[in-house]
Amino acid sequence: MTATAGTDTRGTQLFARYAFAPNALGYCGPPDAAALRRGSDADVRAAARRFSGAWPYLQVLSRMTGIEDPMDHRLVESYWLGGGVGADLDPQEFGTELLAVIGPQAGHYWAHLSPELLREAAGNHCFHVFGVYPWSRLLGTGHDDQPLHVLDSCRISWGTVLSRDEGDAQVRSRQLEIRSGMLTMSAPAVTRVSVRVDGYSAVPDLAVGDEVAVHWGQVCDRLEPRQVRALEAGTVRQLRVTNQRLGEERSR
Repeated sequence: MTATAGTDTRGTQLFARYAFAPNALGYCGPPDAAALRRGSDADVRAAARRFSGAWPYLQVLSRMTGIEDPMDHRLVESYWLGGGVGADLDPQEFGTELLAVIGPQAGHYWAHLSPELLREAAGNHCFHVFGVYPWSRLLGTGHDDQPLHVLDSCRISWGTVLSRDEGDAQVRSRQLEIRSGMLTMSAPAVTRVSVRVDGYSAVPDLAVGDEVAVHWGQVCDRLEPRQVRALEAGTVRQLRVTNQRLGEERSR
């Protein structure tokens, strides 16, 4: 990524690392992933505005924290990992502002974007995966494999690198499971994830023992202990409120 002298590119670099995998797979954002892989700071900023999921969160986080730049690295980290500057915001107030932005753009498939969703709200990607996206509402139909796969892939997971080669790594992490109709985390297990895809690597110097973030099967960042704690806490909280909804839906 290129930048002009004096420009703080930490936020755009961070956004690009986390957004690359789903964008390259064609799930969100503009159709050309090149801007995220090797674009300038301006290119990444332009691409970020075309992410109909992430961009509204960054806008609302910017307004509510008073941090002027939605691509400030503090906001970007708080969105993808939870914790940080967004952790002290009132969840329901954040959810109200967010739904005011994304609600008018939603069609009938997104009818669940109602005030009832506010109790699940959080200013991070985990809320988007489990609360805003419709996939958790497809559980319990007798065909859980596909929605469970999407939820587990789309959330930011974390793990410890056990080994790596040029293109892949083995990571010890916990996967999403469903037991008795409730979402939970598995015991730690070893999975293989991508480190380099089409010549691009978010963490080219990945080493055994690193704690990493994984998005859609690709390593997207090296994590500090505080980031792992924030990500785990946000995930546990989101599973709890999602399970509360799933339980209520089953009892109706």
